[in-house]
Amino acid sequence: MVVKSNKSEIINQDMISISNALINLKECFEGKKILVTGAAGFLGKYFVGLLSFLNKYILDNSVTIYSFDNYITGINHEIKDNNIHCFNQDVTIPFEIDDEIDYIIHAAGIASPLYYTKHPIETMDVSTIGTRNMLELAKQKNVKGFLFTSSSEVYGDPPDKYIPTPETYNGNVSISGPRACYDESKRFAEILCLNFWRVHEVPVKIVRYFNIYGPGHRQNDYRILPNFIERGLNKEPLMVHGDGKNTRSYCYIIDAIEATFKVLFLEEKGEAYNIGNPSQEISVNQLSEIVANLLPGKVLIEKIKPPHAVYGDSDPKRRCPDISKLQSAIDFVPKYNLEEGVDRTIKWYLEK
Repeated sequence: MVVKSNKSEIINQDMISISNALINLKECFEGKKILVTGAAGFLGKYFVGLLSFLNKYILDNSVTIYSFDNYITGINHEIKDNNIHCFNQDVTIPFEIDDEIDYIIHAAGIASPLYYTKHPIETMDVSTIGTRNMLELAKQKNVKGFLFTSSSEVYGDPPDKYIPTPETYNGNVSISGPRACYDESKRFAEILCLNFWRVHEVPVKIVRYFNIYGPGHRQNDYRILPNFIERGLNKEPLMVHGDGKNTRSYCYIIDAIEATFKVLFLEEKGEAYNIGNPSQEISVNQLSEIVANLLPGKVLIEKIKPPHAVYGDSDPKRRCPDISKLQSAIDFVPKYNLEEGVDRTIKWYLEK
């Protein structure tokens, strides 16, 4: 397939790859009406971008896309598609929509520690009030599927015996620490979803993302990979907080998007699934070396004292998902190793 639907060649290639991975689900998309909250965020832009791509090149009957965002952290996307209806909408404020809706992907949230520590009340509101509003809408519209994008943060700081972490682990989460506004509101949102399934039979699914990365992060997002890449391209040292021994497992965005849509269309309801790539759990020190080696020119690495409590002792020591439940439910194997995904992300930054 040779297409030019996006100004970015990297994202264009990503859309082709995801479309190929989802081609067997073509009938699930045909003619549907899909509402995406947080549509201007990192994940949301890929959700909307993929649906628009499918409209242009794959589907016989286009998806109607409802794009919701209040742009508190998101950046307005510039996708030209007559099937996209954009709403500057804060999901914590009650609203009405006249059209029928088939699927809701509730991806609104403030995920970067830099921003959720600046906006803790808004962070809690979007996961609690916002999720309740979207579930009420799902109930009213009798949707075929409601997908809530949760986070590995619901597990807090698991002990080693729960690494890789299964969905059955209940978590070790501080209720008062600097991450609590994000972590605890995500946990509350999950139980909201499950009780709307149990009481009102709203067909909810939950995905818990483990460190998704790739093209599309805003330049000042401050999460580790975009921060490393942005600093490196500006010929600034990569700043490792503390001793750099904390580990993460990184998953390239198109692997995550593929898994998300496959979960959305599952028959099973009221279930949570880890989405991530457990094959390369690495330390921040190792990550900084990989990024430095892939960036153009010589890049220095420096260690600094964590600039904020959210990056200090409250930072979980390890993160690695058990994805066996996901793999038993859908046909999914992460395709991109870390070096390849980081290289693609750097190339996207250079395109800009």
